Amino acid sequence: MSRNVLERKSNMSEYRRGVKSGVPVCLGYLAVSFSLGLAARRAGLSVISASVSSLLLNASAGEYALFSVISESGSIVQAAVAELVANMRYFLMSCALSEKLDRNKTGIVHRLVMGLAVTDEMFSIGVMQAKALNPWFYFGMMSVAMPGWCVGTGLGVAVGNIIGSRLQSALGVSLYGMFIASVVPVSVNDKKVAAVVIVSAVLSMLMSLIPVFSGIPESVRVILLTVLIAAVAALVFPVKERTDEK
Repeated sequence: MSRNVLERKSNMSEYRRGVKSGVPVCLGYLAVSFSLGLAARRAGLSVISASVSSLLLNASAGEYALFSVISESGSIVQAAVAELVANMRYFLMSCALSEKLDRNKTGIVHRLVMGLAVTDEMFSIGVMQAKALNPWFYFGMMSVAMPGWCVGTGLGVAVGNIIGSRLQSALGVSLYGMFIASVVPVSVNDKKVAAVVIVSAVLSMLMSLIPVFSGIPESVRVILLTVLIAAVAALVFPVKERTDEK
């Protein structure tokens, strides 16, 4: 059996594994994106417009910022600046994810496609893989999770005010629950990760309470904390460089 055939089989196996990992993410996104649909409806977007926005953007905070600018009849420049600030943390996440990739199987096209969906949940699942990340595993997650986010937003617009405010709040919390579920297992198995998570949570809370820092936009605080804590953790808990298998 040729090497190309074996590689295609390996990629398909990784893709199927990614689909399985993406199913719970899809279900969570389907529920959470309802509230995004309601925000899009208030901004005057149609089901198709809101669904396409979710399919291309894939960022809860970024979409809320976009729909807020639209509802206030803001300019394109205002929307671009709001998106830049709201989604700034994805620059760091993309850099971290690129270090996890199998360089022998990941070309520039693979990286560009993956860049469409570097979400908190899929990022955490990707970086927690025990071995080098095959891009086809990530494609498998994307093919399931992204439609869930898109369809949920469209349904939120279509359903509109039928959903009560209490249910809307409950659906909004599920996204955070999903992210916690992706972080807790690795924290339980690795004391170093657990320590970093605890320190991150404490510092984040303190920065939101201290007047000097509380005035800084939340996305900027996240970037500052991420860089600071990641730098300290890298010095305290150095990781040996990974050499890709030939």
